[in-house]
Formats: sequence, structure tokens, C-alpha cells
Amino acid sequence: MDPFKTAGAFSWTELVTTDPAAAAEFYGRLFGWRIETSNLGTGPYRVVQAGGHAVGGIVGMPPGDAPMPPAWSAYVTVDDIDATLAACTALGGQVLARPMVVPGVGRVAAIRDPQGAVLSIVCYAGSS
Repeated sequence: MDPFKTAGAFSWTELVTTDPAAAAEFYGRLFGWRIETSNLGTGPYRVVQAGGHAVGGIVGMPPGDAPMPPAWSAYVTVDDIDATLAACTALGGQVLARPMVVPGVGRVAAIRDPQGAVLSIVCYAGSS
């Protein structure tokens, strides 16, 4: 079993930035990461490889979104994204981004806890 695809595990990190090519160059040199670029249909997506394993991504700011500073985000694996969003709301949190399908990956969404911290969640394809 893949521990990163286990419910409750931190499974992915992603940098959203204004200059993904420069960020990939910087972090690749800083940490010795290998970066593979693919296209998810929304533009280039740079997959971070460490020790031969995909561990994160680097992507440009989404067009049309409100301005925000570049930031890293963490993803936690869930078995059921809709149930997790309902539980988040019931516990006083907020859904920031409704689920969206990432081809070949699964469904992702973003939440904010009652104290204001933001976290992303992922339900990998083949899960609920």
C-alpha cells in the first residue's frame, strides 16, 4: 500500500507562483530535485521528483484568480472528498475551493480551518 495514498497522510505539496520556470530552476538547484514538465490542459505543470519519486508540483497562478503571493500548499489524502468537505463545514471550517477533477490524479479541493489556516485535500482516482 502506498502510504501517501492513505487517508490522513500528507501526500503532495505544490507551489503556486508567478514564475514557475524560475522557481523550478531555483528549487531544482537548491535541493537537487529533478523537474519533469507536463501539461494538464491548463498549461505547464512541473512535477518535482526526489529520489525517483514524484513528491510535489510547481504551477503558475491560475488565470482569473484574485491576486495572491506565491505560496506552497500541502495536500492531505481523504477517502471521500464530499464527506470531508461536509465534515469541515460542520466543524466550523470553510470550503475555499469546491472539488475539481485533475486528470490522472483524482479530485482536489481547498479548505480553511476555524483559525484561518488553509489546507488542500485530495481523493486519488480509484478511491471514493
